[in-house]
Amino acid sequence: MFIAMVLYPSGGEIDMGYYRTKHLPLVRNLLDPMGLKELVHWSPQAMDPASPYQLVAELRFQTAEAGLAALEAHGPETQADIPNFTTVVPTILIGTAA
Repeated sequence: MFIAMVLYPSGGEIDMGYYRTKHLPLVRNLLDPMGLKELVHWSPQAMDPASPYQLVAELRFQTAEAGLAALEAHGPETQADIPNFTTVVPTILIGTAA
C-alpha cells in the first residue's frame, strides 16, 4: 500500500467547512479514477492538544505506481487549492506501508 500523508501544522486557522465540502471532494474527483482506495482525515490535537499538527490527511493507493502517477497528474491542482482554506503550509510525506 502506498500512502501520501499531508500534515497541517498548528499555528494557523483551517476552514474545516471549506476543507470538507470543497477540498476533499476535489481530491476525490481527481484521484478516485486514478486508484485512490481510501481518504481519511483526523485531528491529532483531539487527543493531544500539544500535538504539532492540527490536521492530518491520508491518501491510500494499492500500489506506489498508482499513487505516484495520481500525485504527478493532480498534485499541483490539489495543492493549489490549499490557500483557499488555510494559511499554514503542510508537510507532505509519501511512502509504502510495511
